[in-house]
Amino acid sequence: MSGSVYSGNRRPLASYIKGSVLICILYFLLYAAYVAQQPRALNAGAIANLVNNTVPLALAAGGQAFVVIVKGFDLSLAGVVSVTNVVMAVYPLEGPGGAFASLIICLAIGAVVGAINGWLVAYLRIQSIAATLATMIVCKGVALVILDAPGGSVAEWVSDELTDRLFNLPVSGMILALVVVVWLLVRRTDLGISMYAIGADETAAALSGVNVRWVRFMAFVSAGMLFGLAGFMLSAQTATGSPTAGDPLLMLSFAAVALGGTSLSGGKGGLFASIVGAATLTLLQKLLFSSGVSSFYTGIFQGAVLILAVVFSGLLSHFAIGRKA
Repeated sequence: MSGSVYSGNRRPLASYIKGSVLICILYFLLYAAYVAQQPRALNAGAIANLVNNTVPLALAAGGQAFVVIVKGFDLSLAGVVSVTNVVMAVYPLEGPGGAFASLIICLAIGAVVGAINGWLVAYLRIQSIAATLATMIVCKGVALVILDAPGGSVAEWVSDELTDRLFNLPVSGMILALVVVVWLLVRRTDLGISMYAIGADETAAALSGVNVRWVRFMAFVSAGMLFGLAGFMLSAQTATGSPTAGDPLLMLSFAAVALGGTSLSGGKGGLFASIVGAATLTLLQKLLFSSGVSSFYTGIFQGAVLILAVVFSGLLSHFAIGRKA
């Protein structure tokens, strides 16, 4: 791979850092407002509960970011989360060994669906929305076959231990932190740099020696595995199954990605900022609930925050470009 691909990664990195800072500031402002209303929000139990509620959407948004960076969209999220959730509820495996086996199964389901998506998009050149819509429909059909109505019971060890605390820190938060660390390592590899190169300019990336098809394929596989992990953690949180478990996460995952500053046109952004975007949306729900706002209005407020954040980020970018000119 030539040096041009590496040097082209500097601008996305700068934009990524800027987006991360902005969304972190927004999160802490909302958290300050939340604490002002709920002083108990600072105790360890309340923090663990907030983290547990955040993790499924955060993982889903992180997976979505992989695909968005390479200029794609992945609707199969809803199907993968639903399938993994009902599998966890209908076929519970107890104990630490059972939890590990369930985790591997969820990751495998996500990887298989991601591989199918990647093959359809990267090698057959089917539009990502069409390809992932098809796999989402198939997955949701499989979920309905396994469990035709909400029910079942997730293994007690999974629902208890993965939503508990270790050394007074939420276990789910540790898992999310591990995912972030892995991402920070991956984005410095040839694969990570190539993903940004493809999103920024696919033709230039190909001319620089990037295997565009393989990189795009791996982006979908990575996304699928994170969707599977999201389903695993959602199951631990809900302790039950539903064939529509993944539906609420789909649109919110795109909102979290955009809120985190990841460009929906590809080539800019990252997993960490998308995760903070998901955390911000979850915290906003908590803040509105504690303020007595009806849940019917939650979507309106989330959309308004998203619009303001995107507009503000765009204004900053425009101002920065103007100063350079």
